[in-house]
Amino acid sequence: MPELPEVETTVRGLARYLEGERIARVTLNRADLRRPFPEGLVQSLTGATVTSLGRRAKYGLIHTDREQTMVFHLGMSGRWRIEPETPDKHDHLVLETGSGHMLALNDARRFGSVDMVFTPGLYQWPAFAALGPEPLGEDLTAQHLAAAFKGRAAPVKPLLLDQRIVAGLGNIYVCEALLRAGIRPDKAAGAISRKAIDRLVPEIKAVLSESIEAGGSTIRDYAQPNGELGYFAANWRVYGREAQPCRHCGTPVQRMVQGGRSTFWCAKCQK
Repeated sequence: MPELPEVETTVRGLARYLEGERIARVTLNRADLRRPFPEGLVQSLTGATVTSLGRRAKYGLIHTDREQTMVFHLGMSGRWRIEPETPDKHDHLVLETGSGHMLALNDARRFGSVDMVFTPGLYQWPAFAALGPEPLGEDLTAQHLAAAFKGRAAPVKPLLLDQRIVAGLGNIYVCEALLRAGIRPDKAAGAISRKAIDRLVPEIKAVLSESIEAGGSTIRDYAQPNGELGYFAANWRVYGREAQPCRHCGTPVQRMVQGGRSTFWCAKCQK
């Protein structure tokens, strides 16, 4: 599944082709993705000018001059194709701009979604209202995590995946950040020292920033909008590396299952 760095990379790629552009034509090639496309989507977007793009958690945001924002989620395998040379059967939503650019939302598994939300009330929209702070923003602090972890017996890794605590963190980057901070993924959150939390917050920010700089991580069908693959996967220190040597100490990387998801960690580096 595309995680925060992949969505951020996607939004930045789309901005080069959409920001300031008028949407001349909108084509829907099916009625739904994970759920039906919003009623009136074509009418809302046709003729609108894209004022800016952004991201909230793992959602991409396309803001228009009609005080409406198209909110998209890439699901498991969604991606945007820019200037596709040939149509693809999984191009379910196609935008054409006044200057002739074509952008296609491609989603083979159809676990993604598209919504139209009134821009002034965007952050009160139910999907956003309960989200925690952005991990790359100033609101994610050691104080925030310490308060969220206080008295909690639950393992730290599932709590970091709770979007109400931190918005947008996913499995790959939590595994990587916990390794860098030297924290066992199954350690009770309430037992983690403030010193360890002080290490964790900058490592979360660093691993996400490094991945964005590298264009994200290529997983299954994911690619950037320009078709290029993300290369951060080559820098994974533990994720997906079961039985391979830890890049820090050489100890074989271990795997456990937490909440139905694979967790990769180093028993020597993480205490």
